[in-house]
Amino acid sequence: MKRSEFIKGSAIIGAAIAVPNILKAASGMITDGNERKVRQVISANKTMVGTLPVLRAFAGDNNDYVSPYVFFDEFGPVSVDPRQQPLRVDAHPHAGIIPTTYFLAGNGHHRDSLNYDLQIGKGDFMMFTSGRGAIHMEETGQKLYDDGGLYHGFQIWLNMPAKHKMVEPATAVFRQDKMAHIAEDHFTANVVMGELFGAKSKVETLFPVFYFHIKMQPGARLSIPTDPTHNAFIYVIDGKLETEGKRAIEQNRVVLYERGQSLVNIYSEAGTELLMLGGQPHNEPVFAYGPFVMNTEQEIRQCIADYQSGKMGNPQLVDAKK
Repeated sequence: MKRSEFIKGSAIIGAAIAVPNILKAASGMITDGNERKVRQVISANKTMVGTLPVLRAFAGDNNDYVSPYVFFDEFGPVSVDPRQQPLRVDAHPHAGIIPTTYFLAGNGHHRDSLNYDLQIGKGDFMMFTSGRGAIHMEETGQKLYDDGGLYHGFQIWLNMPAKHKMVEPATAVFRQDKMAHIAEDHFTANVVMGELFGAKSKVETLFPVFYFHIKMQPGARLSIPTDPTHNAFIYVIDGKLETEGKRAIEQNRVVLYERGQSLVNIYSEAGTELLMLGGQPHNEPVFAYGPFVMNTEQEIRQCIADYQSGKMGNPQLVDAKK
């Protein structure tokens, strides 16, 4: 992979390295010569985006092992009271990336400079393909404002390869009928993107990528096949997980795997909920400044100029209440 460079003053910052626990008791793993080795375990850190509390797993760092992803936030879970002022991230630009949003609970409101004004709910998946540049704002949705409830989900950015960086911006929301679903006695999975055990999502992507939401019952073991040349990593949403090398992975930690082998072997003694993501690494230079992720510093400077000149849209109009 080519080295990433993050321009001074960038809002993109990284997460902390975690020291994984090595199980001293009997392991529940099944070893396999074809399994991926763990490269590193990192911890998500608490931060704020606008008025929204998030856990940031990575942001521009570890690119060699998370590409084509480049940024990972878990928002919430946070309880919202009826008629509470919306938790909000004011209008801001993006370019060169696809911010994706996936809801586990509650609902959100998205409005952008492409004239989309959308309510997105539990189980929905949104892709905001920013391409050459566009503006959006995000906040808790109308249903939460009316009824209150839990707000919980993920915003994870896909970095776009150089040949797609300047495509026209687009917004798309995918409901559950576009995703594939697996229900077995020992686990369930929502295949948001990609293919798992023969179940294939209908969500189309510009490059090879996968996004699995998996729930494992107590005592469950999984051997998940991947392309050995692609990246793969796991984020533990809830519970605990055991993986290669008898490593015990706790909640809100990320396991980064080496490439070169196919199977990701995992076991959960008490049950767990996780995201498994990855895809074909871009192997391109990465220059980033806040919400812009490009391939050269000059492209970043052009993004800034385009935003300041209004070519990406008017943030005041995007923020305006209707």
